Amino acid sequence: MPEYRRILLDGAAVQVVREDDELVAGDGRRVKAEDAHHLPPVVPSKVVAVHLNHRSRVDEFRIDLAPTPTYFHKPTSALNSHKGAVVRPEGCKWLNYEGEVAIVIGKTARNISPAEAGEYIAGYTVANDYGLHDFRDTDAGSMLRVKGSDTLCPLGPGLVTDWDFHDKYLRTYVNGEVVQDGSTAEMEWDMHYLVADIARTITLYPGDVLLSGTPANSRPVQPGDVVEVEVEGLGRLTNHIVTGPTPIRSDVGAQPTESEEVRSTALGGDWEFRGIRPPRRG
Repeated sequence: MPEYRRILLDGAAVQVVREDDELVAGDGRRVKAEDAHHLPPVVPSKVVAVHLNHRSRVDEFRIDLAPTPTYFHKPTSALNSHKGAVVRPEGCKWLNYEGEVAIVIGKTARNISPAEAGEYIAGYTVANDYGLHDFRDTDAGSMLRVKGSDTLCPLGPGLVTDWDFHDKYLRTYVNGEVVQDGSTAEMEWDMHYLVADIARTITLYPGDVLLSGTPANSRPVQPGDVVEVEVEGLGRLTNHIVTGPTPIRSDVGAQPTESEEVRSTALGGDWEFRGIRPPRRG
């Protein structure tokens, strides 16, 4: 399966192809993959993420899954790359990892069926849909700052084409220990469904990214932690957590909070989707 990456090579953003442990530019220049300065493998006009899709995550929150998915938006300013630093702002403490598969659009898609959607997908990459839950109380359900703050959308290492998304494992590691262990087989809605659903009313352009959901056991990480997301056939995305150099400004806007909802969501409780889906009874 071909894998394309974007790296900073002699000061320029360059697309390269992976050949074993080397990355090869169109002009023949080569660099060791482990030595390369990686960039996000695609340049999207938008990043759309599904709230809930993995059955293990639904069970963890002890809720009923709605008959159709809901979504939120991550601004492109949140983009990050393989080996990039993920910033937890000073004064915040509830930064959670969420290992995911990212769908990358290959050609303009609008009003297509799930059966047609595969023709509009360029390929797939690995994502970590970080959430800064300290702002959950103040985002009024939009997830804008929770999921859209700077550096909270690492993608990579590369874009893999001709990847079959069925029955592939997805694992997240923190400091080498497995903390999420899921599979695309537990997804309620597959990649083609998600693309077709969004494209009913939102035009998807080449490079646009859809995040397809995370398995159970999203938990907080700390500065100094190394977080890796591995997807079978797509590779391993590695990032490290750092503290922001300055605290959240206190002279404007709502401040980080540590409510029951914040703590419950960050630690795997059942608050996150109340008001969107009814809690499970019995």
